[in-house]
Amino acid sequence: MKKMFLTLALVVSMVGVTSAQADGRSIGLRLGYPGEVSFQTGLGKANRLELGLGLRSYAAGYSTFSVSGVYQWVWDLSSLADGFNWYAGVGAQAGYYSYLGTNGLPLSVLGQVGIEYNFNIPIRLSLDYRPAFQLTNGSAFVGDGVALGVRYRF
Repeated sequence: MKKMFLTLALVVSMVGVTSAQADGRSIGLRLGYPGEVSFQTGLGKANRLELGLGLRSYAAGYSTFSVSGVYQWVWDLSSLADGFNWYAGVGAQAGYYSYLGTNGLPLSVLGQVGIEYNFNIPIRLSLDYRPAFQLTNGSAFVGDGVALGVRYRF
């Protein structure tokens, strides 16, 4: 009987943990590396898709353009305070770069993990970490970065 009660309590608590507010849409900026315009759309209560469009130019003659998509799982962190969630996801990024006359079309696999806060007004702030592994031109770890996200929820 104790095992049944413990199992039931565990299942109920898992349902509570996975019911984060991932539904709805938001648009804004990911400020950091990589910096991009970001759009998020809910795919259910605990899953969403984040699409990004990045455009960067450096003084040393290096410029890039990228399109990314990350499938995210979102979990409730309201034990910290109402409005907190954490998320993790996987995705891909395709782009174009130009460096001193050399051009390329890199394709990368991404990971992402972060924490976010949804204000009572329609603003979402997030802080995340995103490593990238390039698949074209030889597999290699091509970078990672921390970014601050500022998005309008609608």
